[in-house]
Amino acid sequence: MALSLEKHKMPVQDPKVRAHNFDEVALGYDEETAVAEAERCLHCKVPQCRKGCPVSIDIPTFIGHIKERKFDEAIKTIKESNGLPAVCGRVCPQENQCEKMCILAKKGESVAIGRLERFVADRAMEQGEEIKPVEYAEDAQKVAIIGAGPSGLSCAGDLAKKGYKVTIFEALHKAGGVLSYGIPEFRLPKEKVVAKEIENIEKLGVKIELDSVAGRLFTVDELMEEEGFDAVFLGTGAGLPHFQGIPGESLNGVYSANEFLTRCNLMKAYRFPEYATPIKVGKNVAVVGGGNVAMDAARTALRLGAEHVYIVYRRSEAELPARKEEVEHAKEEGIDFQLLTNPVEVLGNEEGWVKGLRCIRMELGEPDASGRRRPVPVDGSEFDLPMDTVIIAIGTGPNPIIAQTTPGLETSKRGNIVADEESCATSKPGVFAGGDIVTGAATVILAMGAGRKAAAAIDEYLKEKRSK
Repeated sequence: MALSLEKHKMPVQDPKVRAHNFDEVALGYDEETAVAEAERCLHCKVPQCRKGCPVSIDIPTFIGHIKERKFDEAIKTIKESNGLPAVCGRVCPQENQCEKMCILAKKGESVAIGRLERFVADRAMEQGEEIKPVEYAEDAQKVAIIGAGPSGLSCAGDLAKKGYKVTIFEALHKAGGVLSYGIPEFRLPKEKVVAKEIENIEKLGVKIELDSVAGRLFTVDELMEEEGFDAVFLGTGAGLPHFQGIPGESLNGVYSANEFLTRCNLMKAYRFPEYATPIKVGKNVAVVGGGNVAMDAARTALRLGAEHVYIVYRRSEAELPARKEEVEHAKEEGIDFQLLTNPVEVLGNEEGWVKGLRCIRMELGEPDASGRRRPVPVDGSEFDLPMDTVIIAIGTGPNPIIAQTTPGLETSKRGNIVADEESCATSKPGVFAGGDIVTGAATVILAMGAGRKAAAAIDEYLKEKRSK
């Protein structure tokens, strides 16, 4: 039988139906499709796919297990490197990582590594995988992790398996970080996936203290000097929203994407009045930005009842930073892409509410420092869009609270914590950091990769500390 150069398609909800519900869009492979997709793997002698995985999953081995229908072996292989496989199978940008390196991608489409990971992880969850708690030594060393997002959870899982007593301190009332407050239900189900993945980490023996704001309830120094923690990992993410600084951004009806998505995902505004979190979108919504967060906000606004939702992005479609799949899904659902367009003012009515968005057309000039062509305004091309809600999704920065309350912790000009790329060690002995707090807003899997690197470095540091 000839090898197919195309991936097996992912079954999805009909766009006309899904635009009005919060159920998961992508429905997942069934067993036969997963096995057929696994059979496309060439099992190269020198597999390139692994080089593209930030957490170094043994991809050929787990795919080989699927091919032979040894699904329990497949999840075991994945879990050696990845504590959140059902999450990564859904939100990881595989097309820029493992799948980009796949040899098949040179001639056609790569093996659907992410979809296969999701299939195996979902199957294990449905069957109720058994996780044995770690047996800790009486004198086990203690590690504190600040932030229960992807980097913190990944670091915690690895350290627990190595025999350390780990406590995660999370500022919010729910663990998960961006998995819980940022990524919408229709891309990443909270109870079915996120909560179960976190439970699996807790089953290892990891403690999670919620509503625990580091820098307010306690400092890093107090954790080490008074609470007896031998090392601390900072994985507090990048939750401070950026704005454009244009007139009218303080009007009622202007949200940061962070606030908008947090209200919907963490505070369940989409289930109002069952949950007492109101959110107003109106008929016309503009989302400023072109990344995954912008797509999430636009598609959420549509599901909340908006009739016209615009993505307003200052470059062309070729420069959109969002995943191709997210852009395609947004278009299928009817999102209007206003490309080469930049807002210059949010217009308001006499009561202080948004009534419109003044924009200017752009054209692409010479490349800037990032290598992308710089957008340049076209003189005299201003126009107004009638608008009820404007959501700003142009990126986030680090919350300064940890840096402000931790003497001796070096930060960059942008307020990110400075940490070694390989060991994640900071300028403060025994304190490590990784994920968005170090790199700025990036992907879930890169944050997880940093958490794993930090766990290995903390293990080495604590072994050395004990031997002295």
